Amino acid sequence: MLLKVASSSSCNAVTSDHIQTLKQRRRLVGVSSTSIAIRRQFAAVCALSLSERSPILAGEPVLDHIQAFNKRCQLVGASSRPLSIRRRTAVVCGSSSSSPPSSEKASILTGEPNGWDHGFGRSWADRLRLGSLTEDGLSYKEKFIVRCYEVGINKTATVETIANLLQEVGCNHAQSVGFSTDGFATTHTMRKLHLIWVTARMHIEVYKYPAWSDVVEIETWCQSDGRIGTRRDWILKDYPTGEVIGRATSKWLMMNQDTRRLQKVSDDVREEYLIYCPKKLRLSFPEENNGSLKKISKLADPAQFSRVGMVPRRADLDMNQHVNNVTYMGWVLESMPQEIIDTHELQTITLDYKRECQHDDVVDSLTSPEPVEDTALSEPVEQDYRRFLHLLRLSGDGLEINRGRTEWRKKPGR
Repeated sequence: MLLKVASSSSCNAVTSDHIQTLKQRRRLVGVSSTSIAIRRQFAAVCALSLSERSPILAGEPVLDHIQAFNKRCQLVGASSRPLSIRRRTAVVCGSSSSSPPSSEKASILTGEPNGWDHGFGRSWADRLRLGSLTEDGLSYKEKFIVRCYEVGINKTATVETIANLLQEVGCNHAQSVGFSTDGFATTHTMRKLHLIWVTARMHIEVYKYPAWSDVVEIETWCQSDGRIGTRRDWILKDYPTGEVIGRATSKWLMMNQDTRRLQKVSDDVREEYLIYCPKKLRLSFPEENNGSLKKISKLADPAQFSRVGMVPRRADLDMNQHVNNVTYMGWVLESMPQEIIDTHELQTITLDYKRECQHDDVVDSLTSPEPVEDTALSEPVEQDYRRFLHLLRLSGDGLEINRGRTEWRKKPGR
């Protein structure tokens, strides 16, 4: 797990303990012909660990040699206790960065199936995904290639694709600091108490949709949000140009997975994740009176447009056994009038999540244009820029599941 960049001198310090252990084993095996090969192996480990020519990860080349050295020691009767790199030392050597390594954060590992490989290195997922913590360790960046099945009728990524990528990078951020793989960013204390995070609000703004094969870089970070929840923010960029193509923010509450009741965030949980959060408030939407703060009015009944009788598919349920928050976005958009879909593209979506939807619920999606507060100001741009209010409710008793607002802009000319 790549957490921090350190100098080559730091790398020498990292491996010094292990070199001393190797020296002790060298004495144990004596000077037999077998030990000649072991001494060569020892020399290779030392050469790799002390080399200043090329950056190496204390977790891949060095560890490969150490594992081979362990096996050879066992063959000649040396101590069977395996030599392993301490998990605190997962740093990249060879950079001239003067920042202190975040080894304290690297030490928090979970032993998850997708986590560290028996103490000898990163998981395959960590090695192959194009993401890592930033230098200060307080945010996470990852690059994604937009795939053909992630684009829609406009030949660009859909908002559901964007939302899924946001969720993916948030979960990968949590994994990169040692949190769980069997729940969305659950800490050690949360898993013990059967607690999970659930979405309370999601706000996404897309200024330019990426197309098939475009490369997008997403940065994310989390912060405390009062006593009852936390918030996560994102910034999306076109990777080749660095242009900001979208921003998002969200609020999350803690729920007991067994009782399905909300709970306050305890001090123990707060302490576990706050060490990975920016010390100063950092917002993806720092502007005053930005759209992410705006209250969503309840849709007046009857609605002008509707799509009723929708039922969750099995594929809509996530690992927390409830309908995934991205599914609600698709349901909201199902009741949009077709003439708007044909001529406009979604710029902003804000959803407030009111209650869970179960696998056997039947859902109605309702949509109406948002009432205009100042007609004189809005008329000149009404055809190019449209706003709608949305409501998801249970078909049977009409209980509110979700309310939302969307803003649409005229599609760019092709």
